[in-house]
Amino acid sequence: MKDLILEENMYKPAQRIVFIFWLVIAILSGQCLLFSDTDPLEGLDEFILKAMKDWDVPGLAVAIMKDGHVVLAKGYGVREVGKNEPVNEQTIFAIGSNTKAFTATAIAHLVQDKKLDWEDPATKHLKGFQLYDPYVTRELTVRDLLCHRSGLGRRGDALWYGQDFGRDEILYRIRFLKPNSSFRSKMGYQNIMFLAAGQVVPAVTGKSWDDFIKDRIFKPLAMNRSSTSTLDLASFDNVAAPHTKKNGEVIAIPYRNIDNIAPAGSINSSAADMTHWHRFLLGKGQYEDKQILDSAILQETFNPNIVMPAGPDRQKTYPGSHFIAYGMGWVLEDYRGRLIIWHNGGIDGMLSHQGILPEENLGVVVLTNSDRSRLDAALFYRIVDAFLGDPIKDWSAEYMEQAKKGQERFEKMQKEIEESRVPDTKPSLDLEGYCSEYEHQMYGTAEVKMEEGKLVLFYNSKPMGVLDHWHFNTFRVNTAAFGSYEFHDILDESFVTFDLNARGKIAEMHIEDLAVFKPVTKPQ
Repeated sequence: MKDLILEENMYKPAQRIVFIFWLVIAILSGQCLLFSDTDPLEGLDEFILKAMKDWDVPGLAVAIMKDGHVVLAKGYGVREVGKNEPVNEQTIFAIGSNTKAFTATAIAHLVQDKKLDWEDPATKHLKGFQLYDPYVTRELTVRDLLCHRSGLGRRGDALWYGQDFGRDEILYRIRFLKPNSSFRSKMGYQNIMFLAAGQVVPAVTGKSWDDFIKDRIFKPLAMNRSSTSTLDLASFDNVAAPHTKKNGEVIAIPYRNIDNIAPAGSINSSAADMTHWHRFLLGKGQYEDKQILDSAILQETFNPNIVMPAGPDRQKTYPGSHFIAYGMGWVLEDYRGRLIIWHNGGIDGMLSHQGILPEENLGVVVLTNSDRSRLDAALFYRIVDAFLGDPIKDWSAEYMEQAKKGQERFEKMQKEIEESRVPDTKPSLDLEGYCSEYEHQMYGTAEVKMEEGKLVLFYNSKPMGVLDHWHFNTFRVNTAAFGSYEFHDILDESFVTFDLNARGKIAEMHIEDLAVFKPVTKPQ
């Protein structure tokens, strides 16, 4: 989830795999407000309430740790639109990719237990694990799994998002994903490598990642309202509902179960529980006078492993910032002369942001129940500014301006797409000619069926949408409800193009943002 989120993809569901993290939105200059030297919480409630209204965020919770004490743990707004249940510090939200730091900490526990080393080859613990490049397979270490330098980039998410493949099956299939950069040469956000790191836990201990997180992190830190699966939420009260915007209206949506990628983003928690986590982090591995994790081993997760792209406007947006890098489950940056160790996260209907400033002994957590805003990051930096005593930038206005510009770019792109459409063309085949089963070595199967005179696309047996003819042999995915189908929206508005061979038969089906599928050859 930074600064973060798929600025373009916020507006195109086809590209929106919301287990979300992207880095550094370029933002123009904004207003600065001088802050009183007295109380860093002064004006915070007013900022939050106005920003929630501006961004259409139904509810959020925020927690601030300073010098070992909770100075604020509070909820705002409602758990679900149209209902009156308020958010408070105990309300549970999905934290998305903020889970990654927990996975890195779980591995740190195994380093402390001398069950593995950061530099162990991944294949030492993951028997049969393989990537596309044999050299990378041999050289990839446990550390590499945790710092986004595998060379695979932000790809392969369609293997797990909304799919039924289990954890082991996903790790098997990732061997077919070709790299998009050389090994360790550049940062490329990779959820499936964090899944691999999580699967090291049962390989070494015989205990599932979920149970290990509960036993070695949640229980010692008294995080009693935290869980590793949406399936656990039924046993809790006071749970926020996820929300998104559809046709300009904020609506509640169901939780998406992502157990198959859990080590990369499945944890649910509350602002109050996250203060226990931050006491542990700021306490250098100590909690309630007990050393839970060796401070030097925890520190290793905070050390930079790969430089991240900063962008030309970083200094303008983040005054005094000179670098941004990734540790293990954490982003590292300098900000106004201090180190910030942070991450964000997103999954359908929820966005979160957390970070610590070790030199200030300050920790901040923001949890929101909406996936179409930048309020989580805006509030985080607003609080940091206040506690640093520096001029406070109107971060909400900055991100809002950037979102507006992103929307304008998206609309321009959509207009260009519409203008590129060739009118008055027809498909080369009768619609039935496109109906077939298709397969891809990594992503699985797809199928095109004829129903009520329409082509309907399925991906791994899940209905994706109606294929509306665009031009020639290209169709566009339409996820509007059709018949009895409520379509998955990950391919909404994506183009599907069919290539014909010399015999006039389908040779390939190209699904935009996914892969090229071949027709299944059935035995005669």
